[in-house]
Amino acid sequence: MLNHISIGVKDIVRTKKFYDAALKPLGYTLKSDGETSLGYGDKAVALWISKSERPVPADTQSGLHVCFDAGSRKAVDEFHKAALATGGKDNGRPGLRADYGPNYYAAFVVDPDGYRLEAYCGA
Repeated sequence: MLNHISIGVKDIVRTKKFYDAALKPLGYTLKSDGETSLGYGDKAVALWISKSERPVPADTQSGLHVCFDAGSRKAVDEFHKAALATGGKDNGRPGLRADYGPNYYAAFVVDPDGYRLEAYCGA
């Protein structure tokens, strides 16, 4: 249903370091690299990140988060570890979420700009 999502950030250099590391274990790479924008995906860009003077303020009560597919539970674990190592904050350690489903394995982080992210594997 979705082709891509775009978010705005203040510091594109810091953001690139974070997303390069966090998305690598999930198989997503930088497909477009500009001075003011970044594009990540597997075959095509699905996440656009642009430098913005007025990014959406972080709001933990908004319910907004972005969930990335992961190919394995190990990839979910590595996503979480890489995100924390590059400035992200823990928002839910890797593990089964039985209330979401019997095989719902996920980890949750908050990126340096306050965006809530999830990596999910259903196997």
